[in-house]
Amino acid sequence: MIRSKRPRRLLSHESKALKNGYRIIAGIDEAGRGPLAGPVVASCVILKTWDFSAEINDSKLLSPKARETAFKEIIQKASVGIGIVDEKIIDKINIYRATSMAMHQAVMNLPEQPDILLVDGKVPIPCSQKKVFIIKGDRKSLSIACASIIAKVTRDRIMAEFDQKYPQYGFMKHKGYGTRQHMLSLKNFGPCPIHRRSFRPVSEMSENTFKAVDTEALISYNQHI
Repeated sequence: MIRSKRPRRLLSHESKALKNGYRIIAGIDEAGRGPLAGPVVASCVILKTWDFSAEINDSKLLSPKARETAFKEIIQKASVGIGIVDEKIIDKINIYRATSMAMHQAVMNLPEQPDILLVDGKVPIPCSQKKVFIIKGDRKSLSIACASIIAKVTRDRIMAEFDQKYPQYGFMKHKGYGTRQHMLSLKNFGPCPIHRRSFRPVSEMSENTFKAVDTEALISYNQHI
């Protein structure tokens, strides 16, 4: 039987699902909707226990060290599915649809299929399971909080690899978000292959500001967990 040491605020949705007869409960969240570069990453997590020694919360509220610690424990205590949609697809279908695609991939990549999905936000997912959409769900559901951590750490590791390939942009520090440093790098070097051409200000940059950069970003997305 699942036993809990977590705050009640993180267990109410899971407890309600259990009372309603659902037995395999998954939380799903994403990381990377807002950046100007790199993929959007989604994670779907089915917890085997509610007991964690690491701090579990919205990944944005945790330090990088705390996220890494939690990541390792979640991987040991949960079934995890990951979905990754790169910048090229984002540019083709828009970030909203790309996020939905990544979430669907995450569900499909689970080793077992859940009975119910607790979803952060309101992004529709083309899955047959019952869905409960929860605004700020990563602060209200343990399963979603865990998914938030897995997605964030996975994406950060991807961006760290891109930082090695394109060190002039500082991806290790800002992870592709539109910081002052990133904007200055864009001005000086133009977009690189992982920048989202459909996002402003990338889309507003004149073609003659683009610099010659490597045209391929050969990253293996399957090695981050």
